[in-house]
Amino acid sequence: MGTVVAPASAKPTVLRVAAISGSLRKDSWNHGLIRAAEELCEEFIPGLQIDHVDISNLPNANPDLETDGGDGFPPEVEAFRARVLAADCFLFASPEYNYSVSGSMKNALDWASRGSVKCWADKAAAIVCAGADFGGGRGSIHLRQIGIYLDIHFINKPELHVRAFDDPPKFDAQGNLTDAKTRERLKRVLLSLQAFALRLQR
Repeated sequence: MGTVVAPASAKPTVLRVAAISGSLRKDSWNHGLIRAAEELCEEFIPGLQIDHVDISNLPNANPDLETDGGDGFPPEVEAFRARVLAADCFLFASPEYNYSVSGSMKNALDWASRGSVKCWADKAAAIVCAGADFGGGRGSIHLRQIGIYLDIHFINKPELHVRAFDDPPKFDAQGNLTDAKTRERLKRVLLSLQAFALRLQR
C-alpha cells in the first residue's frame, strides 16, 4: 500500500485591521490603546494584523478639493481611503470631545464616505476609548450613530471605556497602556472583533 499523505492544513485567515485614533496628541491614551492592540495581536492573535492609520495630515473635508466628478481627492485623502478600503475591519480608538467624537475623527469618517466608492461599508468594527468620568463612552455612542449611515457593523460586547484617571494608573506619561486588567479587556475586544469579522465574510 502506498503512503497516505495527510492534506496540508489551510492557513488561518489573517484580517487586516485599520486602526484609527481620533486624537492628534502625541502622548494620547487612545494612541496607546492602538499600540497595545498591536502588541496583543502579535503575541496572542496572529489572525489579526493592525494597520495604524494616521489621520493627522488629512485636510478638512471640502467638496471643493474633489475632482473627477467627486471621485478624485487630494493625495493624502487618496492614500487614506486606500488603506480604509483595503481593511477587512476597523478598530476606532475614539476620545470624547464635548459628548461626541473629535473633529479629526469625524473628518476622517467623512472623507472615506465621499465619492462612489464607500470605503467603510459592510465591515466589522470595534470602538475602544479612554478618558475621564465615563471613559469616553458618550463619544463612542455618537460614533455608533455615525456608523449607521456609513453601514459599519460594530460589535456590541465587550465594551472598553477606560477611565484613565482612576487608580491604579492605566497609562504612563507617554500614553502607553500599563494596566494588566485593561490589556486583558482589550484582548477580549480584539477577539470579538475577529470573530465577528470572520462571520461577516462567510
